[in-house]
Amino acid sequence: MSAIVITLLIAVLNAGWWALNNRPSAHPDWTGKVNGLAYSGFQRDQDPTKKRFPTQDELARDMALMAQVTHRIRTYTSTENATVPWLAREAGLKVTAGAWLDTREEHNQAEIQALVQAVRENPNVDRVIVGNESILRGDVAVRDMIRYLKQVRGKVNVPVSTAEPWHIWMRYPELARNVDYITIHLLPYWEGVPVNEAVNYVLDRYWEVKRAYPRKKVVIGEVGWPSQGDRRDGAVASVENQAAFVRAFLERSIEHDLDYYFMEAFDQPWKQAHEGRAGAYWGVFHADRTPKFPLAGPVVSDPVWPAKALAASILAAPFMFFFASHFRRFKFAGKFFYCALIQAAVTLLVWLVGVPFEFYLDWLDWAMFLLLLPALVAMIAILLTNAFEFVEVKWRRKWLREFHPIERPDAPQPFVSIHLPCHNEPPEMVILTLESLKRLDYRNYEVLVLDNNTKDPAVWRPVQEWCERAGERFRFFHLDNWPGFKAGALNFGLTQTDPRAEVIGVVDADYVVEPEWLKVLTPHFAEPKVAVVQAPQAHRDYEHSPFQRMCNWEFDGFFRIGMHHRNERNAIIQHGTMTLVRRQALEATGGWAEWCICEDAELGLRLMNAGYELRYVDAVLGRGLTPAHFKAFKSQRFRWAFGAMQILKRRWNWLTKPGPLDAGQRYHFLTGWFSWFADALHLVFTVAALLWTIGMLSAPQYFNMPLDLFLLPVLGFFVCKAFFGPALYRERVNCSWLDVIGASVASMGLSHAIARGIFAGLTQKNGTFVVTAKGVSGGNWLGALAPAREEALMGCALVAGAGLTLATMGVNHREALLWSVILGAQSIPYWSAVVCAIISARDAKRSKQASAPRLAPAAPQPVPDNVIPMPSPVAAQAGTGMARAGAH
Repeated sequence: MSAIVITLLIAVLNAGWWALNNRPSAHPDWTGKVNGLAYSGFQRDQDPTKKRFPTQDELARDMALMAQVTHRIRTYTSTENATVPWLAREAGLKVTAGAWLDTREEHNQAEIQALVQAVRENPNVDRVIVGNESILRGDVAVRDMIRYLKQVRGKVNVPVSTAEPWHIWMRYPELARNVDYITIHLLPYWEGVPVNEAVNYVLDRYWEVKRAYPRKKVVIGEVGWPSQGDRRDGAVASVENQAAFVRAFLERSIEHDLDYYFMEAFDQPWKQAHEGRAGAYWGVFHADRTPKFPLAGPVVSDPVWPAKALAASILAAPFMFFFASHFRRFKFAGKFFYCALIQAAVTLLVWLVGVPFEFYLDWLDWAMFLLLLPALVAMIAILLTNAFEFVEVKWRRKWLREFHPIERPDAPQPFVSIHLPCHNEPPEMVILTLESLKRLDYRNYEVLVLDNNTKDPAVWRPVQEWCERAGERFRFFHLDNWPGFKAGALNFGLTQTDPRAEVIGVVDADYVVEPEWLKVLTPHFAEPKVAVVQAPQAHRDYEHSPFQRMCNWEFDGFFRIGMHHRNERNAIIQHGTMTLVRRQALEATGGWAEWCICEDAELGLRLMNAGYELRYVDAVLGRGLTPAHFKAFKSQRFRWAFGAMQILKRRWNWLTKPGPLDAGQRYHFLTGWFSWFADALHLVFTVAALLWTIGMLSAPQYFNMPLDLFLLPVLGFFVCKAFFGPALYRERVNCSWLDVIGASVASMGLSHAIARGIFAGLTQKNGTFVVTAKGVSGGNWLGALAPAREEALMGCALVAGAGLTLATMGVNHREALLWSVILGAQSIPYWSAVVCAIISARDAKRSKQASAPRLAPAAPQPVPDNVIPMPSPVAAQAGTGMARAGAH
């Protein structure tokens, strides 16, 4: 019942939202015919510049339609569609015939000859216009126009004029002396006049010209308002504003006895390439010859909104009902919030699907539409995934699967073999880890140190010597030229494991573990189906460093939020440290995957596919080190993203087809990487936006400003993403607002590295990795920016694009302003990387000036190409100390 109530309530609210945005507006009614219509007869896909002209039947149907609403029409050319005057006569229409003049004398003479012929052959042509804004465009000089006017006046016996904006007539009085009447164009939209002031603006300009030439008749050759187009200062193009202007003008036209032609009869999509987006939308009829609005009665901006609202409600209802019923354990606010998001997402998609029916899209617009629509669908999917996590974490009544350390002093202690893989690690750091393992409050365990391909004996021998002194519980293995990276070393460790071992523990070489680690987690293995017990990763020695503090809290959010969310459906990510694995399950499913650089996450998925249970116990039982600097931080996350794509490709059938994995597990492993895919999508958007901006600035006749209905959802996506993360941090992570901001900056600063990792992982089978440097950047600014040079370039390019857009189009151009805001928003992750790099460099500089660190890093040694550190995919730190600060 709750699900039904929520579904119906949101459906009603959805209908109300559509109704609110399509409220009928009242305007003065007009019941008669209008004085005149400017006419270009081209249909939806016709274009005179491409020699695609209407047929005689199409022209005849236009005449019949226009005869229902007006007594006269105005044309612009006499050489194209030359039968229009005759067809107009058949329909009972008078014609003001035009001649199109440009820079070509031969063409102009042909137009004049055709115009004269039209007057002589068609008595319904009762006046003519020689040239249309030819002086304004600079195609014809005033003296040449006067020559053309005299030529035509000498050959016809009807009044002759030329058509120009009002200010041209005021500037050139000699022009007025050579016409029989004055034809002015008054289009307040182009002047940026708000629609509520537009009619007064038209009348003021009309009477200004009338007073300047009191003996001349003044005809308004073009007056109107577009139904779509970019905002120009206070002028907003919309169907409602077009109706408001036209009907208000009609009412005032009687009072002032105006002779006018509305601009224009039918929308002309071909004009968009020459006049911008608004050029296509001046018609009082659509290009398909249907009226845009009535001349009497209320006006609705989208007459088909009830059908859209109904479609959106019907499409969203099953999804809302499923969520509200399936997750009835959530509080009402959470169910309502998420169902409202479902409805909003479906409404947005219904709205977007209608775009091709509301706009005349050219091939570039279609290209953008076909690019942005799937991208917006992807954004919606990412947003809904993040929102589900947000709702479950914030509005759950309780966790269904919540596990804790188990204190059972008399519980049996299964034998645990702890494997500690390391490669070229500072020996002091490894020994610190070993000392913590020696203090474990547990009887039955061994420790295998697996030194993988460290070349310098000065690095690995101190560890070996420590193990020899520590006793038989600790065994050291040095592997030269060993294949398989970290997974290869761990598989070797399985062959050396004590036969008594029932559980395999893995810990990183930089971790200091708590004495109770094994004692409180191994009791979970009393359940036969439990294959993994995972403790969170945590950090130490980060408080003194602003950069490492940012890293710590960036990592911490996943273990307080994401791991609990995934644990609810037995879909956690297994990590390469602080993890305990049932030996029998590990060996039965094939051991550690040497083909994958995220062997730990792959093993967890493989165990789930085999039907095992993985448990997450959110108790800090060990602490390691954060990456030393931003370069290491980026390198680590690149590897995780690369490894995630390896798993996705290799296990695609597991994740997309019914099988041992249940729906919840498949959901988490597919959508769990959505945020990383969002980073990849962000990079695609950035490149596309920069290219489009270059196109708009260099070739505006081909590249239009993107429609705001495309841009607003993108901006909304940024806003929602910016809300969910910090809100959950304050809910679940015990840190200050300053730390939340620092974690957010650190997270955004990784966006570019993750995007590169995603694309590399999708396109490459095997990764080539460079060992993470332990050195620090220099203290100068160029040295600080080196790890973020690509991001700095992208950020500069986006800011430059935004600045040039505003400089070219003006801050009062709504679409330009919105586009610039989006470019600025897209630059935030790149500037975050620059900030991280600078903070990291400042930390390094202070570290150099401080006293000697507690752990001195080993001198860098040459490493063969096949030896790399092995990170975990979503853990809070790298699987080895190569991405850590050995010095700290």
